[in-house]
Amino acid sequence: MRRRKFIALLGGVVAAWPFAARAQHGGKIPRVGFMGNSTAALEANLIGPFREGLRERGYEEGRNVEIVFRWAEGRYERFPDLIAELIAANVDIIVTAGTPATLAVKKATSTVPVVMDRSAPASCRTWRGQAATSPG
Repeated sequence: MRRRKFIALLGGVVAAWPFAARAQHGGKIPRVGFMGNSTAALEANLIGPFREGLRERGYEEGRNVEIVFRWAEGRYERFPDLIAELIAANVDIIVTAGTPATLAVKKATSTVPVVMDRSAPASCRTWRGQAATSPG
């Protein structure tokens, strides 16, 4: 079930990507930031489907999309620094896989779009101040 939910999340990433990937100038490879609540090992069940969903939509990591991962390792006090690293890496969008990361990104930036899974509360399902169901 989590796999299907995460692939649905990926659909949101791709739908929200016109500004980053489809309207590229000069061949710039879009950069996706991924903010994880725990570790890569514990969230491997999400990362595999995430990459698979990107491939199904024509995006291949290392070829035409870059993914920058940051992991809080269960230490949520690390979120501000990790999010600052993603922003400094000039990511075009940040994907979160849980409520704690989603709330932290929402608090940290209003300039980088955020896509979150459906576990986030309705109060933080926003996209630059608009309903997440109709970004843009």
